[in-house]
Amino acid sequence: MTDLRITSVDPAGPAATPAPLADWRLIHNAIIPTAPLSEADVRERAGRNRLDVAYVDGVPVGCSTVRPPDEETSAATVISRILPEYRRRGYGTALYERGLAHARTLSDAGVETVVLASNTEGLRFALARGFVETERYLLPGDTVPFVTLRLDEAAAAAPDA
Repeated sequence: MTDLRITSVDPAGPAATPAPLADWRLIHNAIIPTAPLSEADVRERAGRNRLDVAYVDGVPVGCSTVRPPDEETSAATVISRILPEYRRRGYGTALYERGLAHARTLSDAGVETVVLASNTEGLRFALARGFVETERYLLPGDTVPFVTLRLDEAAAAAPDA
């Protein structure tokens, strides 16, 4: 694999080093155009979630979110996003595995992920890792649903998963 480096977004980071925050936002908005986030939105999310950015040779190629359990779910949530031109090179797996390791420190109640339904590659990635669809929902004003999936630990541990 090429020089993959994963960096966490620091919401209180100095203005002189805004790259991870801006890069995370750029990737998120490219992959989830139905729910674009502002810089303020990303700062707020980084204050309550772990946001990471994956770089290959200094170029941002993906981002992830790890959400702790909350009032809606007792599971931790791991979401990995890789720009289409960088998929199928192992970057998504590396980003996902880092997020999964962190999520497991946050909850014993399982792990979930959320994928925009139109992101067929993202759905395929989640299903191949043992996630099972549990819900589809639309945000107000949206026409493309989000898909919530829960990790089936037995399926994830299977040799051909």
